[in-house]
Amino acid sequence: MTDATRNLLEQHFDTAFAAPDGVGRLRELILTLAMQGKLVEQDPNDSPASELLKEIEAEKQRLVKAGKIKKPKPLPPIKPEEVPFQLPQGWEWVRLNDALDVRDGTHDTPKYVDVGYPLVTSKNIYTGRLSLEDVKYISKEDHEKIAERSKVDNGDILFAMIGSIGNPVIIDSDVEFSIKNVALFKYFMDGKPSNRYLHYYLVHAQENMKAISSGAVQSFVSLGFLRNYPFPLPPFSEQHRIVARIDQLMARCDALEKLRKEREEKRLAVHAAAIKQLLDVPDGSAWDFIEQHFGELYTVKENVAELRKAILQLAVMGRLVPQDPNDPPASELLKEIEAEKQRLVKAGKIKKPKPLPPIKPEEVPYDLPLGWEWVRLQDVLDVRDGTHDSPKDAVGSDTYPLITSKNFSNGQIDFSDARMISADDHFEISKRSKVERLDILFSMIGGNIGNQVIVQDDRDFSIKNVALFKYYSRELTYPYFIKSFMEHLAADLQLKAVGGAQPFVSLGFLRNIIIGLPSVNEQHRIVARIDQLISLCDTLDQQIDDATGKQTELLNAVMAQL
Repeated sequence: MTDATRNLLEQHFDTAFAAPDGVGRLRELILTLAMQGKLVEQDPNDSPASELLKEIEAEKQRLVKAGKIKKPKPLPPIKPEEVPFQLPQGWEWVRLNDALDVRDGTHDTPKYVDVGYPLVTSKNIYTGRLSLEDVKYISKEDHEKIAERSKVDNGDILFAMIGSIGNPVIIDSDVEFSIKNVALFKYFMDGKPSNRYLHYYLVHAQENMKAISSGAVQSFVSLGFLRNYPFPLPPFSEQHRIVARIDQLMARCDALEKLRKEREEKRLAVHAAAIKQLLDVPDGSAWDFIEQHFGELYTVKENVAELRKAILQLAVMGRLVPQDPNDPPASELLKEIEAEKQRLVKAGKIKKPKPLPPIKPEEVPYDLPLGWEWVRLQDVLDVRDGTHDSPKDAVGSDTYPLITSKNFSNGQIDFSDARMISADDHFEISKRSKVERLDILFSMIGGNIGNQVIVQDDRDFSIKNVALFKYYSRELTYPYFIKSFMEHLAADLQLKAVGGAQPFVSLGFLRNIIIGLPSVNEQHRIVARIDQLISLCDTLDQQIDDATGKQTELLNAVMAQL
Protein backbone atom coordinates (compact mmCIF):
# COMPACT_ATOMS: atom_id res chain seq x y z
CA MET A 1 0.00 0.00 0.00
CA THR A 2 1.44 3.37 -1.02
CA ASP A 3 1.58 6.30 1.38
CA ALA A 4 -0.89 8.16 -0.85
CA THR A 5 -3.39 5.27 -0.67
CA ARG A 6 -2.90 4.99 3.09
CA ASN A 7 -3.55 8.72 3.54
CA LEU A 8 -6.67 8.57 1.37
CA LEU A 9 -7.96 5.63 3.39
CA GLU A 10 -7.42 7.60 6.59
CA GLN A 11 -9.40 10.50 5.12
CA HIS A 12 -12.07 8.03 4.14
CA PHE A 13 -12.85 7.21 7.78
CA ASP A 14 -13.93 10.80 8.43
CA THR A 15 -15.91 10.93 5.19
CA ALA A 16 -17.58 7.58 5.90
CA PHE A 17 -18.66 8.74 9.35
CA ALA A 18 -20.71 11.56 7.82
CA ALA A 19 -22.15 9.78 4.76
CA PRO A 20 -25.22 7.53 4.92
CA ASP A 21 -24.13 3.88 4.91
CA GLY A 22 -20.61 5.26 4.71
CA VAL A 23 -19.17 2.80 7.21
CA GLY A 24 -20.71 -0.14 5.34
CA ARG A 25 -19.16 1.06 2.11
CA LEU A 26 -15.86 1.60 3.89
CA ARG A 27 -15.90 -2.05 4.98
CA GLU A 28 -16.43 -3.06 1.35
CA LEU A 29 -13.54 -0.86 0.27
CA ILE A 30 -11.19 -2.32 2.89
CA LEU A 31 -11.94 -5.85 1.64
CA THR A 32 -11.57 -4.78 -2.00
CA LEU A 33 -8.14 -3.26 -1.33
CA ALA A 34 -7.17 -6.34 0.66
CA MET A 35 -8.08 -8.78 -2.12
CA GLN A 36 -6.26 -6.66 -4.70
CA GLY A 37 -3.08 -6.77 -2.65
CA LYS A 38 -3.23 -3.05 -1.84
CA LEU A 39 -3.86 -3.12 1.89
CA VAL A 40 -0.39 -4.10 3.14
CA GLU A 41 3.10 -3.86 1.70
CA GLN A 42 4.48 -6.93 -0.10
CA ASP A 43 7.62 -8.47 1.42
CA PRO A 44 10.13 -9.69 -1.18
CA ASN A 45 11.34 -12.24 1.38
CA ASP A 46 7.94 -13.99 1.41
CA SER A 47 7.78 -17.36 -0.31
CA PRO A 48 5.49 -16.81 -3.35
CA ALA A 49 1.97 -18.25 -3.58
CA SER A 50 3.19 -20.62 -6.32
CA GLU A 51 5.27 -22.44 -3.68
CA LEU A 52 2.25 -22.64 -1.38
CA LEU A 53 0.25 -24.19 -4.22
CA LYS A 54 2.94 -26.83 -4.70
CA GLU A 55 2.74 -27.70 -0.98
CA ILE A 56 -1.07 -27.93 -1.15
CA GLU A 57 -0.91 -30.10 -4.30
CA ALA A 58 1.59 -32.46 -2.67
CA GLU A 59 -0.65 -32.82 0.40
CA LYS A 60 -3.66 -33.36 -1.88
CA GLN A 61 -1.88 -36.24 -3.64
CA ARG A 62 -0.91 -37.75 -0.30
CA LEU A 63 -4.54 -37.67 0.89
CA VAL A 64 -5.72 -39.28 -2.36
CA LYS A 65 -3.09 -41.99 -2.04
CA ALA A 66 -4.11 -42.61 1.59
CA GLY A 67 -7.76 -42.93 0.51
CA LYS A 68 -8.86 -39.99 2.66
CA ILE A 69 -10.22 -37.98 -0.26
CA LYS A 70 -11.27 -38.75 -3.80
CA LYS A 71 -9.03 -37.66 -6.63
CA PRO A 72 -10.35 -34.20 -7.62
CA LYS A 73 -11.40 -33.65 -11.23
CA PRO A 74 -8.97 -31.34 -13.05
CA LEU A 75 -10.14 -27.75 -13.19
CA PRO A 76 -9.92 -25.62 -16.35
CA PRO A 77 -7.18 -22.99 -16.45
CA ILE A 78 -8.26 -19.46 -15.58
CA LYS A 79 -8.94 -17.42 -18.71
CA PRO A 80 -7.82 -13.78 -18.96
CA GLU A 81 -11.46 -12.58 -19.12
CA GLU A 82 -12.11 -14.21 -15.73
CA VAL A 83 -9.47 -12.07 -14.04
CA PRO A 84 -11.12 -8.90 -12.64
CA PHE A 85 -7.83 -7.17 -11.68
CA GLN A 86 -4.07 -7.62 -11.76
CA LEU A 87 -2.38 -9.14 -8.71
CA PRO A 88 0.91 -8.08 -7.10
CA GLN A 89 4.03 -10.07 -7.73
CA GLY A 90 4.08 -13.29 -5.70
CA TRP A 91 0.28 -13.72 -5.80
CA GLU A 92 -1.57 -16.28 -7.94
CA TRP A 93 -5.05 -16.52 -9.42
CA VAL A 94 -6.40 -20.00 -8.64
CA ARG A 95 -9.79 -21.64 -8.50
CA LEU A 96 -11.19 -22.20 -5.01
CA ASN A 97 -10.94 -25.97 -5.35
CA ASP A 98 -7.25 -25.68 -6.29
CA ALA A 99 -6.46 -24.43 -2.80
CA LEU A 100 -9.34 -25.93 -0.79
CA ASP A 101 -11.55 -29.00 -0.63
CA VAL A 102 -14.93 -27.52 -1.53
CA ARG A 103 -17.86 -29.79 -0.69
CA ASP A 104 -21.54 -29.40 0.13
CA GLY A 105 -24.06 -30.91 2.50
CA THR A 106 -27.09 -33.02 1.74
CA HIS A 107 -29.80 -31.72 -0.56
CA ASP A 108 -32.32 -34.23 0.76
CA THR A 109 -34.48 -33.83 3.85
CA PRO A 110 -33.73 -36.54 6.40
CA LYS A 111 -36.45 -37.61 8.83
CA TYR A 112 -36.41 -35.35 11.88
CA VAL A 113 -36.16 -36.76 15.41
CA ASP A 114 -36.63 -35.25 18.88
CA VAL A 115 -33.10 -36.04 20.06
CA GLY A 116 -30.14 -36.46 17.75
CA TYR A 117 -27.64 -34.49 15.71
CA PRO A 118 -28.32 -30.90 14.60
CA LEU A 119 -29.01 -30.36 10.88
CA VAL A 120 -27.57 -26.94 10.04
CA THR A 121 -29.00 -24.89 7.14
CA SER A 122 -28.42 -21.34 5.92
CA LYS A 123 -30.81 -19.98 8.57
CA ASN A 124 -28.30 -21.07 11.21
CA ILE A 125 -25.44 -18.97 9.78
CA TYR A 126 -27.10 -15.79 8.50
CA THR A 127 -25.88 -13.71 11.48
CA GLY A 128 -22.23 -14.45 10.70
CA ARG A 129 -21.96 -16.97 13.52
CA LEU A 130 -23.11 -20.56 13.83
CA SER A 131 -26.33 -20.76 15.86
CA LEU A 132 -27.85 -24.05 16.99
CA GLU A 133 -30.76 -22.42 18.82
CA ASP A 134 -33.41 -22.95 16.13
CA VAL A 135 -32.33 -26.24 14.61
CA LYS A 136 -33.91 -29.59 13.76
CA TYR A 137 -32.36 -32.93 14.65
CA ILE A 138 -31.65 -36.08 12.66
CA SER A 139 -30.74 -39.61 13.63
CA LYS A 140 -27.19 -40.88 14.16
CA GLU A 141 -27.55 -43.06 11.05
CA ASP A 142 -28.52 -40.11 8.83
CA HIS A 143 -25.83 -37.92 10.39
CA GLU A 144 -23.10 -40.49 9.70
CA LYS A 145 -24.31 -40.92 6.13
CA ILE A 146 -24.10 -37.15 5.51
CA ALA A 147 -20.72 -36.96 7.28
CA GLU A 148 -19.25 -39.42 4.75
CA ARG A 149 -19.63 -36.62 2.20
CA SER A 150 -19.33 -33.50 4.33
CA LYS A 151 -17.93 -33.98 7.82
CA VAL A 152 -17.55 -30.57 9.47
CA ASP A 153 -14.44 -29.97 11.59
CA ASN A 154 -13.32 -27.09 13.78
CA GLY A 155 -11.81 -24.37 11.55
CA ASP A 156 -13.83 -25.27 8.44
CA ILE A 157 -15.98 -22.62 6.78
CA LEU A 158 -19.70 -22.89 5.95
CA PHE A 159 -21.27 -20.87 3.14
CA ALA A 160 -24.99 -20.68 2.26
CA MET A 161 -25.66 -21.92 -1.29
CA ILE A 162 -29.37 -21.20 -1.63
CA GLY A 163 -31.67 -18.28 -0.83
CA SER A 164 -29.55 -15.86 1.18
CA ILE A 165 -26.29 -16.77 -0.58
CA GLY A 166 -23.11 -16.27 1.41
CA ASN A 167 -22.90 -15.40 5.12
CA PRO A 168 -19.68 -17.42 5.59
CA VAL A 169 -18.98 -18.72 9.08
CA ILE A 170 -15.77 -20.16 10.55
CA ILE A 171 -16.57 -23.15 12.76
CA ASP A 172 -15.09 -22.64 16.23
CA SER A 173 -16.65 -25.60 17.99
CA ASP A 174 -16.18 -29.38 18.16
CA VAL A 175 -19.94 -30.04 18.35
CA GLU A 176 -20.95 -32.63 15.76
CA PHE A 177 -23.63 -31.63 13.28
CA SER A 178 -24.68 -32.19 9.65
CA ILE A 179 -25.31 -29.62 6.94
CA LYS A 180 -27.98 -29.14 4.26
CA ASN A 181 -27.84 -26.77 1.24
CA VAL A 182 -24.65 -25.32 2.68
CA ALA A 183 -21.16 -25.40 1.14
CA LEU A 184 -18.23 -26.64 3.22
CA PHE A 185 -14.68 -25.35 2.74
CA LYS A 186 -12.13 -27.80 4.12
CA TYR A 187 -8.34 -27.81 3.88
CA PHE A 188 -6.10 -30.19 1.98
CA MET A 189 -3.26 -28.83 4.12
CA ASP A 190 -3.91 -27.93 7.74
CA GLY A 191 -4.08 -24.14 8.18
CA LYS A 192 -3.12 -23.32 4.61
CA PRO A 193 -4.47 -21.07 3.23
CA SER A 194 -5.44 -19.03 6.28
CA ASN A 195 -9.10 -19.66 7.08
CA ARG A 196 -9.42 -16.04 8.26
CA TYR A 197 -8.16 -14.80 4.88
CA LEU A 198 -10.53 -17.16 3.07
CA HIS A 199 -13.42 -15.99 5.27
CA TYR A 200 -12.74 -12.34 4.44
CA TYR A 201 -12.49 -13.24 0.76
CA LEU A 202 -15.87 -15.01 0.79
CA VAL A 203 -17.46 -12.02 2.56
CA HIS A 204 -16.03 -9.83 -0.21
CA ALA A 205 -17.07 -12.17 -3.05
CA GLN A 206 -20.59 -13.05 -1.88
CA GLU A 207 -22.25 -9.98 -3.44
CA ASN A 208 -20.80 -10.82 -6.86
CA MET A 209 -21.84 -14.44 -6.41
CA LYS A 210 -25.40 -13.34 -5.65
CA ALA A 211 -25.43 -11.14 -8.74
CA ILE A 212 -24.50 -14.01 -11.07
CA SER A 213 -26.34 -16.79 -9.22
CA SER A 214 -28.94 -18.99 -10.88
CA GLY A 215 -32.61 -19.56 -10.06
CA ALA A 216 -35.71 -17.43 -10.46
CA VAL A 217 -37.87 -17.89 -7.34
CA GLN A 218 -34.94 -18.86 -5.11
CA SER A 219 -31.40 -18.02 -6.16
CA PHE A 220 -28.62 -20.54 -5.65
CA VAL A 221 -24.98 -21.29 -6.47
CA SER A 222 -23.94 -24.80 -7.38
CA LEU A 223 -21.02 -26.79 -6.00
CA GLY A 224 -19.35 -26.61 -9.43
CA PHE A 225 -19.77 -22.82 -9.45
CA LEU A 226 -17.99 -22.50 -6.09
CA ARG A 227 -15.21 -24.93 -6.98
CA ASN A 228 -14.45 -22.99 -10.15
CA TYR A 229 -14.74 -19.50 -8.65
CA PRO A 230 -11.48 -17.46 -9.04
CA PHE A 231 -9.54 -16.88 -5.82
CA PRO A 232 -6.63 -14.39 -5.42
CA LEU A 233 -4.04 -16.28 -3.39
CA PRO A 234 -1.27 -14.26 -1.66
CA PRO A 235 1.91 -15.67 -0.11
CA PHE A 236 1.08 -17.42 3.15
CA SER A 237 2.88 -14.88 5.37
CA GLU A 238 1.12 -12.01 3.60
CA GLN A 239 -2.27 -13.66 4.24
CA HIS A 240 -1.68 -13.24 7.97
CA ARG A 241 -0.53 -9.62 7.58
CA ILE A 242 -3.65 -8.87 5.50
CA VAL A 243 -5.93 -10.45 8.11
CA ALA A 244 -4.27 -8.47 10.91
CA ARG A 245 -4.68 -5.21 8.98
CA ILE A 246 -8.31 -5.97 8.10
CA ASP A 247 -9.02 -6.77 11.75
CA GLN A 248 -7.49 -3.47 12.77
CA LEU A 249 -9.47 -1.44 10.23
CA MET A 250 -12.72 -3.30 10.90
CA ALA A 251 -12.32 -2.55 14.60
CA ARG A 252 -12.15 1.15 13.66
CA CYS A 253 -15.30 0.70 11.59
CA ASP A 254 -16.99 -0.92 14.61
CA ALA A 255 -15.99 2.05 16.75
CA LEU A 256 -17.31 4.49 14.13
CA GLU A 257 -20.64 2.66 13.93
CA LYS A 258 -20.92 2.61 17.71
CA LEU A 259 -20.14 6.34 17.95
CA ARG A 260 -22.60 7.17 15.17
CA LYS A 261 -25.32 5.06 16.78
CA GLU A 262 -24.72 6.68 20.18
CA ARG A 263 -24.88 10.18 18.67
CA GLU A 264 -28.06 9.43 16.76
CA GLU A 265 -29.69 7.82 19.79
CA LYS A 266 -28.77 10.85 21.92
CA ARG A 267 -30.12 13.24 19.28
CA LEU A 268 -33.38 11.27 19.06
CA ALA A 269 -33.70 11.03 22.86
CA VAL A 270 -33.07 14.76 23.43
CA HIS A 271 -35.59 15.65 20.75
CA ALA A 272 -38.17 13.17 22.12
CA ALA A 273 -37.81 14.72 25.59
CA ALA A 274 -38.20 18.24 24.16
CA ILE A 275 -41.30 17.25 22.17
CA LYS A 276 -42.80 15.56 25.23
CA GLN A 277 -42.30 18.71 27.29
CA LEU A 278 -43.68 20.78 24.43
CA LEU A 279 -46.88 18.71 24.53
CA ASP A 280 -47.09 18.36 28.31
CA VAL A 281 -46.02 21.80 29.56
CA PRO A 282 -47.54 24.80 27.75
CA ASP A 283 -44.98 27.34 28.96
CA GLY A 284 -42.96 27.70 25.75
CA SER A 285 -39.63 26.61 27.28
CA ALA A 286 -39.44 23.43 25.23
CA TRP A 287 -39.99 25.34 21.99
CA ASP A 288 -37.24 27.78 23.04
CA PHE A 289 -34.91 24.80 23.52
CA ILE A 290 -35.85 23.37 20.11
CA GLU A 291 -35.17 26.71 18.43
CA GLN A 292 -31.77 27.03 20.15
CA HIS A 293 -30.70 23.55 18.98
CA PHE A 294 -32.56 23.50 15.68
CA GLY A 295 -29.53 22.90 13.47
CA GLU A 296 -28.37 19.91 15.53
CA LEU A 297 -31.75 18.30 16.21
CA TYR A 298 -33.03 18.37 12.65
CA THR A 299 -30.21 16.67 10.81
CA VAL A 300 -32.11 13.37 10.90
CA LYS A 301 -35.47 12.67 9.29
CA GLU A 302 -36.77 10.77 12.31
CA ASN A 303 -36.84 14.01 14.30
CA VAL A 304 -38.53 15.88 11.46
CA ALA A 305 -41.22 13.18 11.36
CA GLU A 306 -41.76 13.57 15.10
CA LEU A 307 -41.98 17.35 14.68
CA ARG A 308 -44.73 16.87 12.08
CA LYS A 309 -46.69 14.76 14.55
CA ALA A 310 -46.18 17.32 17.32
CA ILE A 311 -47.44 20.14 15.08
CA LEU A 312 -50.72 18.29 14.49
CA GLN A 313 -50.97 17.33 18.17
CA LEU A 314 -50.56 20.94 19.27
CA ALA A 315 -53.06 22.05 16.63
CA VAL A 316 -55.86 19.77 17.85
CA MET A 317 -55.10 20.66 21.48
CA GLY A 318 -55.63 24.34 20.71
CA ARG A 319 -52.02 25.26 21.46
CA LEU A 320 -50.68 26.07 18.02
CA VAL A 321 -52.15 29.57 17.71
CA PRO A 322 -53.42 32.00 20.37
CA GLN A 323 -57.17 32.23 20.94
CA ASP A 324 -58.93 35.45 19.95
CA PRO A 325 -61.39 36.66 22.65
CA ASN A 326 -63.45 38.27 19.88
CA ASP A 327 -64.23 34.88 18.29
CA PRO A 328 -67.69 33.51 19.14
CA PRO A 329 -67.43 30.30 21.22
CA ALA A 330 -67.77 26.90 19.55
CA SER A 331 -71.05 26.39 21.42
CA GLU A 332 -72.58 29.06 19.16
CA LEU A 333 -71.08 27.35 16.12
CA LEU A 334 -72.68 24.05 17.17
CA LYS A 335 -76.08 25.75 17.33
CA GLU A 336 -75.64 27.02 13.79
CA ILE A 337 -74.56 23.58 12.55
CA GLU A 338 -77.57 21.96 14.25
CA ALA A 339 -79.91 24.50 12.66
CA GLU A 340 -78.44 23.77 9.22
CA LYS A 341 -78.75 20.06 9.87
CA GLN A 342 -82.45 20.43 10.70
CA ARG A 343 -82.96 22.49 7.56
CA LEU A 344 -81.40 19.76 5.40
CA VAL A 345 -83.53 17.09 7.08
CA LYS A 346 -86.69 19.12 6.52
CA ALA A 347 -85.74 19.66 2.86
CA GLY A 348 -85.25 15.88 2.44
CA LYS A 349 -81.58 16.27 1.53
CA ILE A 350 -80.35 14.12 4.41
CA LYS A 351 -81.92 11.58 6.71
CA LYS A 352 -82.51 12.51 10.32
CA PRO A 353 -79.34 11.40 12.16
CA LYS A 354 -79.61 8.98 15.05
CA PRO A 355 -78.83 10.67 18.39
CA LEU A 356 -75.23 10.19 19.52
CA PRO A 357 -74.30 9.22 23.10
CA PRO A 358 -73.07 12.04 25.35
CA ILE A 359 -69.31 12.32 25.75
CA LYS A 360 -68.14 10.72 28.99
CA PRO A 361 -65.37 12.29 31.12
CA GLU A 362 -63.13 9.25 30.59
CA GLU A 363 -63.26 9.77 26.80
CA VAL A 364 -61.70 13.24 27.06
CA PRO A 365 -57.91 12.98 26.48
CA TYR A 366 -56.94 16.54 27.53
CA ASP A 367 -58.36 19.93 28.50
CA LEU A 368 -59.42 22.28 25.72
CA PRO A 369 -58.93 26.05 25.62
CA LEU A 370 -61.74 28.36 26.61
CA GLY A 371 -64.30 28.60 23.81
CA TRP A 372 -63.66 25.12 22.39
CA GLU A 373 -66.10 22.19 22.67
CA TRP A 374 -65.76 18.41 22.66
CA VAL A 375 -68.11 16.93 20.03
CA ARG A 376 -68.50 13.70 18.13
CA LEU A 377 -67.50 13.76 14.48
CA GLN A 378 -71.07 13.12 13.33
CA ASP A 379 -72.17 16.22 15.26
CA VAL A 380 -70.30 18.46 12.82
CA LEU A 381 -69.99 16.27 9.69
CA ASP A 382 -72.23 13.92 7.76
CA VAL A 383 -70.11 10.72 7.95
CA ARG A 384 -71.07 8.16 5.31
CA ASP A 385 -69.34 5.35 3.47
CA GLY A 386 -69.20 3.93 -0.04
CA THR A 387 -70.34 0.56 -1.30
CA HIS A 388 -68.97 -2.63 0.21
CA ASP A 389 -70.07 -4.68 -2.80
CA SER A 390 -68.06 -5.24 -5.98
CA PRO A 391 -69.88 -3.87 -9.03
CA LYS A 392 -68.96 -5.45 -12.35
CA ASP A 393 -66.35 -3.77 -14.52
CA ALA A 394 -67.79 -1.80 -17.43
CA VAL A 395 -66.40 -0.38 -20.65
CA GLY A 396 -67.51 2.40 -22.93
CA SER A 397 -68.16 6.11 -22.64
CA ASP A 398 -71.02 5.95 -20.14
CA THR A 399 -68.89 4.61 -17.26
CA TYR A 400 -67.57 6.01 -14.00
CA PRO A 401 -64.43 5.39 -11.88
CA LEU A 402 -64.80 3.29 -8.72
CA ILE A 403 -62.29 4.70 -6.24
CA THR A 404 -60.80 2.76 -3.34
CA SER A 405 -57.98 3.72 -0.99
CA LYS A 406 -55.44 2.14 -3.36
CA ASN A 407 -56.18 5.09 -5.67
CA PHE A 408 -54.97 7.56 -3.03
CA SER A 409 -51.53 8.84 -4.01
CA ASN A 410 -49.63 11.61 -2.19
CA GLY A 411 -52.83 13.21 -0.91
CA GLN A 412 -54.51 13.10 -4.32
CA ILE A 413 -56.83 10.73 -6.19
CA ASP A 414 -55.09 8.83 -8.98
CA PHE A 415 -57.77 7.96 -11.53
CA SER A 416 -55.32 6.30 -13.95
CA ASP A 417 -55.65 2.81 -12.47
CA ALA A 418 -59.27 2.99 -11.30
CA ARG A 419 -61.82 0.34 -12.24
CA MET A 420 -64.76 1.59 -14.32
CA ILE A 421 -68.37 0.72 -13.50
CA SER A 422 -71.67 1.25 -15.30
CA ALA A 423 -73.80 4.37 -14.98
CA ASP A 424 -76.54 2.34 -13.27
CA ASP A 425 -74.13 1.06 -10.58
CA HIS A 426 -72.62 4.53 -10.15
CA PHE A 427 -76.00 6.22 -9.65
CA GLU A 428 -77.07 3.51 -7.20
CA ILE A 429 -73.92 4.05 -5.09
CA SER A 430 -74.32 7.82 -5.34
CA LYS A 431 -77.72 7.66 -3.67
CA ARG A 432 -75.81 6.75 -0.49
CA SER A 433 -72.51 8.50 -1.02
CA LYS A 434 -72.39 11.20 -3.68
CA VAL A 435 -68.92 12.75 -3.66
CA GLU A 436 -68.47 16.49 -4.16
CA ARG A 437 -65.52 18.86 -4.26
CA LEU A 438 -63.84 19.45 -0.86
CA ASP A 439 -65.42 16.35 0.65
CA ILE A 440 -62.92 14.15 2.49
CA LEU A 441 -62.34 10.50 1.56
CA PHE A 442 -60.93 8.36 4.37
CA SER A 443 -59.56 4.82 4.10
CA MET A 444 -61.49 2.42 6.37
CA ILE A 445 -59.91 -0.95 5.58
CA GLY A 446 -56.54 -2.66 5.08
CA GLY A 447 -53.02 -1.61 5.91
CA ASN A 448 -53.54 2.03 4.91
CA ILE A 449 -56.35 2.86 7.35
CA GLY A 450 -56.36 6.61 7.92
CA ASN A 451 -55.05 7.61 4.49
CA GLN A 452 -57.22 10.44 3.21
CA VAL A 453 -57.67 12.96 0.45
CA ILE A 454 -59.68 16.14 -0.02
CA VAL A 455 -61.54 15.96 -3.34
CA GLN A 456 -60.23 18.76 -5.54
CA ASP A 457 -62.54 18.70 -8.60
CA ASP A 458 -66.12 18.10 -9.65
CA ARG A 459 -65.55 14.84 -11.50
CA ASP A 460 -68.23 12.18 -10.92
CA PHE A 461 -67.03 8.91 -9.39
CA SER A 462 -68.10 6.26 -6.88
CA ILE A 463 -66.30 4.97 -3.80
CA LYS A 464 -65.81 1.54 -2.21
CA ASN A 465 -64.61 0.70 1.33
CA VAL A 466 -63.93 4.38 1.87
CA ALA A 467 -65.55 6.76 4.37
CA LEU A 468 -66.98 10.02 3.07
CA PHE A 469 -66.97 13.15 5.22
CA LYS A 470 -69.51 15.66 3.94
CA TYR A 471 -70.42 19.04 5.41
CA TYR A 472 -73.73 20.27 6.73
CA SER A 473 -72.19 23.63 5.82
CA ARG A 474 -68.68 24.35 4.51
CA GLU A 475 -68.93 27.85 5.95
CA LEU A 476 -69.36 26.40 9.44
CA THR A 477 -66.75 23.62 9.27
CA TYR A 478 -63.41 24.16 7.50
CA PRO A 479 -62.48 21.02 5.50
CA TYR A 480 -58.74 21.42 5.97
CA PHE A 481 -59.10 21.63 9.75
CA ILE A 482 -61.00 18.34 9.76
CA LYS A 483 -58.35 16.78 7.51
CA SER A 484 -55.59 17.90 9.89
CA PHE A 485 -57.46 16.44 12.85
CA MET A 486 -57.91 13.08 11.08
CA GLU A 487 -54.23 13.04 10.08
CA HIS A 488 -53.42 13.41 13.76
CA LEU A 489 -55.64 10.40 14.53
CA ALA A 490 -54.42 8.15 11.69
CA ALA A 491 -51.68 6.28 13.59
CA ASP A 492 -53.98 5.72 16.56
CA LEU A 493 -56.72 4.37 14.28
CA GLN A 494 -54.34 1.70 12.99
CA LEU A 495 -54.10 0.39 16.55
CA LYS A 496 -57.86 0.54 17.13
CA ALA A 497 -58.81 -1.27 13.91
CA VAL A 498 -60.51 -4.64 14.26
CA GLY A 499 -60.22 -7.73 12.08
CA GLY A 500 -57.28 -10.03 11.47
CA ALA A 501 -55.95 -10.36 7.92
CA GLN A 502 -57.92 -7.30 6.76
CA PRO A 503 -58.28 -4.77 9.64
CA PHE A 504 -60.96 -2.10 9.41
CA VAL A 505 -62.70 0.70 11.26
CA SER A 506 -66.49 0.80 11.10
CA LEU A 507 -68.74 3.68 10.10
CA GLY A 508 -70.16 3.78 13.63
CA PHE A 509 -66.67 4.00 15.08
CA LEU A 510 -65.83 7.00 12.88
CA ARG A 511 -69.10 8.76 13.64
CA ASN A 512 -68.43 8.50 17.37
CA ILE A 513 -64.84 9.83 17.29
CA ILE A 514 -64.55 12.86 19.59
CA ILE A 515 -63.00 16.04 18.27
CA GLY A 516 -62.09 19.35 19.89
CA LEU A 517 -63.98 22.03 17.98
CA PRO A 518 -62.85 25.70 17.89
CA SER A 519 -64.56 28.61 16.19
CA VAL A 520 -64.46 28.75 12.38
CA ASN A 521 -62.06 31.70 12.50
CA GLU A 522 -59.65 29.76 14.68
CA GLN A 523 -59.96 26.71 12.41
CA HIS A 524 -58.63 28.87 9.57
CA ARG A 525 -55.81 30.32 11.70
CA ILE A 526 -54.79 26.84 12.85
CA VAL A 527 -54.65 25.47 9.29
CA ALA A 528 -52.61 28.48 8.13
CA ARG A 529 -50.08 27.87 10.93
CA ILE A 530 -49.99 24.13 10.20
CA ASP A 531 -49.25 24.85 6.54
CA GLN A 532 -46.46 27.23 7.55
CA LEU A 533 -44.82 24.74 9.92
CA ILE A 534 -45.27 21.71 7.65
CA SER A 535 -43.60 23.74 4.90
CA LEU A 536 -40.70 24.23 7.32
CA CYS A 537 -40.59 20.45 7.85
CA ASP A 538 -40.50 19.94 4.06
CA THR A 539 -37.57 22.34 3.89
CA LEU A 540 -35.77 20.45 6.67
CA ASP A 541 -36.28 17.15 4.85
CA GLN A 542 -34.91 18.67 1.66
CA GLN A 543 -31.89 20.06 3.51
CA ILE A 544 -31.19 16.60 4.93
CA ASP A 545 -31.47 15.09 1.43
CA ASP A 546 -29.13 17.76 0.03
CA ALA A 547 -26.58 17.22 2.81
CA THR A 548 -26.82 13.46 2.36
CA GLY A 549 -26.29 13.85 -1.39
CA LYS A 550 -23.18 15.97 -0.87
CA GLN A 551 -21.78 13.51 1.66
CA THR A 552 -22.40 10.65 -0.76
CA GLU A 553 -20.72 12.55 -3.61
CA LEU A 554 -17.68 13.16 -1.42
CA LEU A 555 -17.61 9.51 -0.42
CA ASN A 556 -17.81 8.44 -4.08
CA ALA A 557 -14.98 10.81 -4.98
CA VAL A 558 -12.67 9.40 -2.31
CA MET A 559 -13.57 5.82 -3.26
CA ALA A 560 -12.86 6.57 -6.91
CA GLN A 561 -9.36 7.77 -6.00
CA LEU A 562 -8.75 4.60 -4.03
